[in-house]
Amino acid sequence: MENDAYDRIGDEPPNYEETSFSGGTTSNGNGTGNGEHRAVRLSVVSAFGHDTLDRVPNINFYRNAGSVSGNRAVRPSLQELHDVFQKVSVEGSDGTPSDDVESVIPLDNKDGAVRFGWIKGVLVRCMLNIWGVMLFIRLSWVFGQAGWGLGIVVIALSCVVTTVTGLSMSAICTNGVVRGGGAYYLISRSLGPEFGGSIGLIFAFANAVAVAMYVVGFAETVVDLLKENDAIMIDELNDIRIIGCISVVLLLGISVAGMEWEAKAQIGLLIILLVAIANVFVGTGIPASTDKKSKGFFSYDVKIFMENLPPDFRDGETFFSVFAIFFPAATGILAGANISGDLKDPQDALPKGTLLAILITGVTYLGIALSATVVRDATGNINDTIATGMDILVPFCNGTNIAACEQGWNFSSCDLHIHETKQTPVSPPPQVMTMVSGFGPLITAGTFSATLSSALASLVSAPKVFQALCKDNIYTALKFFAKGHGKNNEPIRGYVLTFIIAVAFIIIADLNVIAPIISNFFLASYALINFSCFHASYAKSPGWRPAYRYYNMWLSLFGAVLCCGVMFVINWWAALLTYAIEIFLYVYVTVKKPNVNWGSSTQAVTFVSAVNNALSLTGVEDHVKNFRPQCIVLTGAPKNRPALLDLAHCFTKNYGLCLTSYFQSWLPKTLNNVKASGLGRLKPNILMMGFKKDWRTADTAGVQSYVGVLHDAFEFEYGTVVLRMNQGLDISHIIKAQGEYTHTHAHTHTHQCIKYSSLWACDINRAGLTLLLPYILTTRKKFKDCKMRIFIAGQPGRAEQDRHEMKSLLEKFRIKYADIHVIDDITQNPNSNSWKMFEDMIEPFRLHEGSKSTTLAEALRKDNPWKISDAELDTFEEKTNLQVRLNELLQENSRAANLIIVSMPIARLGSVSDHLYMAWLDILTKNLPPTVLIRGNHKSVLTFYS
Repeated sequence: MENDAYDRIGDEPPNYEETSFSGGTTSNGNGTGNGEHRAVRLSVVSAFGHDTLDRVPNINFYRNAGSVSGNRAVRPSLQELHDVFQKVSVEGSDGTPSDDVESVIPLDNKDGAVRFGWIKGVLVRCMLNIWGVMLFIRLSWVFGQAGWGLGIVVIALSCVVTTVTGLSMSAICTNGVVRGGGAYYLISRSLGPEFGGSIGLIFAFANAVAVAMYVVGFAETVVDLLKENDAIMIDELNDIRIIGCISVVLLLGISVAGMEWEAKAQIGLLIILLVAIANVFVGTGIPASTDKKSKGFFSYDVKIFMENLPPDFRDGETFFSVFAIFFPAATGILAGANISGDLKDPQDALPKGTLLAILITGVTYLGIALSATVVRDATGNINDTIATGMDILVPFCNGTNIAACEQGWNFSSCDLHIHETKQTPVSPPPQVMTMVSGFGPLITAGTFSATLSSALASLVSAPKVFQALCKDNIYTALKFFAKGHGKNNEPIRGYVLTFIIAVAFIIIADLNVIAPIISNFFLASYALINFSCFHASYAKSPGWRPAYRYYNMWLSLFGAVLCCGVMFVINWWAALLTYAIEIFLYVYVTVKKPNVNWGSSTQAVTFVSAVNNALSLTGVEDHVKNFRPQCIVLTGAPKNRPALLDLAHCFTKNYGLCLTSYFQSWLPKTLNNVKASGLGRLKPNILMMGFKKDWRTADTAGVQSYVGVLHDAFEFEYGTVVLRMNQGLDISHIIKAQGEYTHTHAHTHTHQCIKYSSLWACDINRAGLTLLLPYILTTRKKFKDCKMRIFIAGQPGRAEQDRHEMKSLLEKFRIKYADIHVIDDITQNPNSNSWKMFEDMIEPFRLHEGSKSTTLAEALRKDNPWKISDAELDTFEEKTNLQVRLNELLQENSRAANLIIVSMPIARLGSVSDHLYMAWLDILTKNLPPTVLIRGNHKSVLTFYS
């Protein structure tokens, strides 16, 4: 058994009571009656202060985040537990292995920082961004050009892109804890720094340019008001530039003031926007006045609806050009993800808030499209009426204005599109939204709210994404922008840079030029988010365990292809430019090779491909044309153990005499000179063996050899798995029959356990490799319907708390389970029958020196050093009792299971005799269904970081 972690501060080993274990003990081993609880002995506390008995798993053992006091909970290394009295100096022996990524303290752990929930942090922010500049300024133009039919297609296609991307994003962001950085963080942690670094820079730049787009939309509305009141300052173009620059300065002030002020401003803007939207719906139900009729508004009318159903593209517009103008309205779905570092629970908030925002805004866009109330063309002249008699109407009502004509209006002389055109006409028509609404000024306020809120969200997003990118130091020249200020770690330097970029694009002062460029940058991000989800699913990495289940890898791939296609539809040259920039940045990061490793799906696919290719070579016969030297040279090494020499490596690196690691040098020799396996990262990290059932009748050398393999596996930090099945695993007779028998170890062909496919149990006392392997089994076809029951050791009186803590831990790890059972009587003494069984098991191997004279006892020890002494039993009484008691619990709870997985006890090197250790393994797994004993190497194999 092992401990997950030990906090050296405030958790010193207590004083324990010693008990006796010698010849003539009572049936339960310590002189007490059955059912009593044992006192934990000093023997279970290692020389390094690590309690070698398991504690209930705690989330901080895996997070390793800094506490308020600055102390971290760390786990002992495997060598500390195994080589405990030798105090071998090894890297990572302080309990935090150097290559354990989970040991790194999160950089964005901020005390007192503002944190937002899913409504305020995601839903509100996404809705405001999606309801941005297009809602009141361009939506009526879109439906005037495309008609009701294709207008729905425009909105539906946009919603398909955003919904699929939202599903992919939900899967990625629920695959572990999401830190700051939004889309950049999601992509970089999924596909690696090359893709993440390239798209991160583009995405941050796109958000900065988006500030300019929304501010220009706001400035256009203000200029329209100035024009109506003959108050133009210089000219329309320069007025847009002036108003835009002033606006972005004010927004910058709100942003720099902090997230609290920005959030408050967003709530206020949302209220104004909702009132304005409601005002539009109210206005459509109010009977039209003569003035409004002259401008084309006639309230709801079926004939108007039918007349506006087909498209009526003008001024050279097409479906794709109209779609290109509208699509920027859909680019606000990442507004919540962009401040992921400021959310209380990103895994819960992002899927819920983003997808709900897409639904609400999509319905709003469809509902507010006023094609059933407004005709396409009108003069605005109240004198253009005609008599309503049928004889008079016939000559006039035969063109494109039939619906208006039948309402008594002659708009045949109108050359203007009543829905705002992209280019300002000589006699501009009125703003349709303002005309239709119940109270016109509210639409102006709503336009201000939509544009300013979107600009504010983008102004906050761009610096935070850029800061996250700079923190990772992928581009060393940008490290300057990584620094944050205040309790929220505000990226002040990033704000200034975003401000400069925004002002540069505000000077363009043309919404229709800026929008397509931004759309392509956002679509490139969406495409990679979708591809990240597909790639992670395709790689089938054990680390890909998203808590969000409503996604499909092929749907994500479709979304990626769709985004790429839409990029070319919107603007082919902008798409090519985006790809060129992305490829350049990708190559740059690849060449620079940043010193980061996030466990990407790219690595997983590379590994799987390498394994498959290596396996495919086993069926290829050698040929002289393909001969390659592959030498293994045995040389001298410490402790007179052989070491492996990779000759080709030495020649290419010119190292002279070069030795591989001590780990690779001894284990293959220990395993009966089996040929070493593994190349680079393609090397084994888990040793799997069958249980030696004949250990009680085998010769001493055979038992020592078997246990010696386990000791070597522990020493060289292999994960270790021992499988015990009643029918055994010996298939040597089958191999002999095929004429292929050479030398087979007990761990050969362990795949026989795959035949179990119904309900099975997982009995664990710690989360780690013991939990990862059963999860991997459930991803395979024959185990996909299996359910895990998880058993943990708990403390009396706090079963519910222990269950809740374990449930929280499993949720963080995204591990599905059927039930959690807390065993709070694990320290109870085993019953007399179980203890008698164990005593009978070890009786032939005991010295019983305690009942003999000192001289005779010394002679017995000298002649039989491999036997179990009374002193040894006394020293490890607690651990022995625990194995017997665990078997009782397994018998009680898991007799009907098809597979049991339990943590394997570890034997201290030089302290626990081989036969006592085999007795532990035997009594622990006796009379049970197929049982797997697992011991990890104390390196993280599960992560709750994305």
